[in-house]
Amino acid sequence: MTEPLDISMVNAMSKGTLAERMGIEFVEASPERVVGRMPVEGNTQPYGLLHGGASVVLAESIGSVAAAIHAGPDRIAVGIEINATHHRSATEGHVTGVATRIHGGRTLATYEIEITDEQGRRICTSRLTCMLRDR
Repeated sequence: MTEPLDISMVNAMSKGTLAERMGIEFVEASPERVVGRMPVEGNTQPYGLLHGGASVVLAESIGSVAAAIHAGPDRIAVGIEINATHHRSATEGHVTGVATRIHGGRTLATYEIEITDEQGRRICTSRLTCMLRDR
């Protein structure tokens, strides 16, 4: 397993991006696993429930960071497919996403992302595949 990256560097890379606007904070980052959290407040649909699209933004954000770390400094990761199954709603607090690598090749990387609420209940399961390219 690779050493985790300096998480402050990962969070600094989010400045001015959608991840920052959604309030996503990266907690842990390595090519094999990235953990991020996001507030429910401000990311809801009109009924006060966490918006399904917000869960997908969290999933793609942490999965893409993991794929970019896997790709290496002279390469980029571009999402080419994402899916999500929404299991339950969240109305307060934070949700946490854990992206775990299930395939890491030279041209593709795929991650399964599990999003849970503060009680550890699964909110969403997602899978992201990124194409890895030279800069």
